[in-house]
Amino acid sequence: MHEHLFYNSGDNIPTYNEQAFSFPRLYLASGVTTARTGGSLEPYTDLSVKKLIDSGRMPGPKLWITGPYLEGKGTFAAQMHELTGPDDAVRTVEYWVAEGVTSFKAYMNISHAELKAAVDAAHKHGIKVTGHLCSVGFREAAAIGIDNLEHGLVVDTEFHTGKQADVCPANTRAEIARLDLNSGPVLDMIADLVAHNVAITSTLAVFEAFDGSRPPLEKRFVDAVSPEAALSYLQARATARGGPNAPAFDELKKEMDFEYAFVKAGGLLMAGADPTGNGGALAGFADQRNIELLVEAGFTPVQAIQIATANGAKFLGELDRIGTIAMGKQADLVVIDGNPAANIATIRKVKLVFKDGAGYDPAKLLDSVKGAAGMH
Repeated sequence: MHEHLFYNSGDNIPTYNEQAFSFPRLYLASGVTTARTGGSLEPYTDLSVKKLIDSGRMPGPKLWITGPYLEGKGTFAAQMHELTGPDDAVRTVEYWVAEGVTSFKAYMNISHAELKAAVDAAHKHGIKVTGHLCSVGFREAAAIGIDNLEHGLVVDTEFHTGKQADVCPANTRAEIARLDLNSGPVLDMIADLVAHNVAITSTLAVFEAFDGSRPPLEKRFVDAVSPEAALSYLQARATARGGPNAPAFDELKKEMDFEYAFVKAGGLLMAGADPTGNGGALAGFADQRNIELLVEAGFTPVQAIQIATANGAKFLGELDRIGTIAMGKQADLVVIDGNPAANIATIRKVKLVFKDGAGYDPAKLLDSVKGAAGMH
């Protein structure tokens, strides 16, 4: 529920390469049979990849395509359009709805007025809006009517001292790590999200990748990515401060505790890989890792699997067709060598994947993309 078809290029300027070949195969090989992109930098390419997959001309999961990022002035990414106001937000939504996208994602510098205009325009078409927010706080977004919030507490800036309206403050994650989850303001925020039916997408794996000692470095990761992408990630990993006293670990642990509290309060939690960041989270592999981290956060293995499957299907309005195993549903099945209900690590041991009843060999899919991820 937070996937991408692009990956960090490793350039000196923040640009990202489209992974139209490798990522659909990596997702499917890892057992991901349905995926919602969480923002697009090449929406026409994403839509074309979806058509190729749907027509059987290339392997990959069933894709729900999110439109281009709804970003305000001040973006760090050279490939993102900066909205010029509410009217531009409406025009952008209307155009991409007509082109076939099925959701939108608001980004860090969007203004309150632009977000409201975009949400109202999308809802008129029955389309949901998610957000990786910064300039707008979670409770503000809930009041506007946003449907989903990405990443969770670690990106909510409403608790930042001196937060200004429509301004994205810098370096708030250290503050979040010190935040008391039992404090009134945090409990009020959680209750507000639950009352407004705002879902949260867990992306623990991408935050874990900023800790130099985590996650365990896997041979399959190094095999899948290009030599340049592997070197870029290994350099970032070597310079990161890791371990239980590292800032990144404190933020990760606080996010885990928040997600557990959010579900306990009645919130709908979903999961995704967000294969960007410093490169440590890769399509498919990070989806599996996220399930393991949900167990580390306190969920049972079965609960973690439900978060990554049934909950996403429920949010998409597809629970009658996918997300659980039952008579009459689509034959989207993952055959695991082991029992993940007893040992969640076996979630990685995917032996066979069925999508719409057709079987795929994960080993052959992974072999086909060796050295390709990070290039195309």
